[in-house]
Amino acid sequence: MADQSPLIQLGLVGLGTIARNQHLPSIAQVPQLQLTAVASRNATLDGVAHHHDISALLAAHPDVAAITLCTPPQGRFDQAAQALAAGRHVMLEKPPGASVCEVQALQKIAKDAGVTLFATWHSREAAAVEEARRILSRATITGVEITWKEDVRHWHPGQEWIWQPGGLGVFDPGINALSILTRILPQPVHVTQAMLEVPQNCQAPIAAQMEMRMASGAPVSAVFDWRQTGPQTWDIVVRAQGATVTLHDGGARLVVDGADVITAQDQEYLRLYQQFAALIASGQSDVDVTPLQLVADAFLLGKRTEVEAFHDA
Repeated sequence: MADQSPLIQLGLVGLGTIARNQHLPSIAQVPQLQLTAVASRNATLDGVAHHHDISALLAAHPDVAAITLCTPPQGRFDQAAQALAAGRHVMLEKPPGASVCEVQALQKIAKDAGVTLFATWHSREAAAVEEARRILSRATITGVEITWKEDVRHWHPGQEWIWQPGGLGVFDPGINALSILTRILPQPVHVTQAMLEVPQNCQAPIAAQMEMRMASGAPVSAVFDWRQTGPQTWDIVVRAQGATVTLHDGGARLVVDGADVITAQDQEYLRLYQQFAALIASGQSDVDVTPLQLVADAFLLGKRTEVEAFHDA
C-alpha cells in the first residue's frame, strides 16, 4: 500500500554552494519532503518562495513544518531557537553550532517545544562507515591515524566567516574526520594535546595536529591541513590486532588488510534527509555533540603557533 503520510513542507535557510550542490538535489529525492520556501540575503531559487531572513519565512509560511539551516555556525543559534520556539522541526548543517553549550541549549528548547532537532554529521553517512563500525565493534584496537588534507581555496573560496571565532578554520573539514572516528570506534576518545597553526591575519587555524587517547589507552593521532593542493587526502587508518581497517575518500572506500571491501558514490546528504523525515515521523531528535566537543577541547588544550598570513586570492 502506498505511503499516505502528508508531505512535510520544508524551508531552507542559506543558499550557498553546499545548499545548491548537496541539499537541493537530496531534498528532491525524498518523497516525504517538499521544498516550499528559502531564506537568503543574497540568492533566490527559481520557482520557490523567497524571503530575506528566517523571521520573514516563518511568518509567511505557517505550513512550513521543518527548517534546514545551512548558514554559518556563528549566529545560527538565534535562527534555530526561533524556528524551534515556533514549533518547527530543525535540521542543522555541521558543525551544529559555534559552541557545545549552545547546541545543548537548543536540545532543551526542542524538547520543550515537542519538535525534532537533528544535528547532522554528513560524513557519518559515507558508504563505508557503518561496515567499518561493524568490523571494529569487537576489535582490540592498537592505534589510529587520521590524515585530512585539502585545498581551502577550492572548497571554501571567499568564506571569511570560517576564519573568525566560531568558524573553526581547518576544523571545519577536520570535524568530518572526527565525526567518523567517534562513530566507528567502540570506545570514546579524549584529547591529550594539540598544535594549532594560525595565520597571522586570522583567528582560526589553517592546520592542526591532535593527539587523543581511547579509553583503552590506544593512541589516536590526527593531522589536518588546508594548504594541500592537487589530490586531496581524507584517510583514517585503524590498526587492530589481526587487521588494519582503512577508510579512504572521506569514508566512501573501505580497505581491510589491503583488500577493497566497499567503494561507493556519495549519497551522504540523501541519507541525512531520509533520516530527518524519519525522525520527524517518529517524534525523535538526534543530537550528538561529541565531534564538536573534541574540537573545543583541541582549542582548550592546543598550543598556538603563528604562521604566514592567508590570502584567498
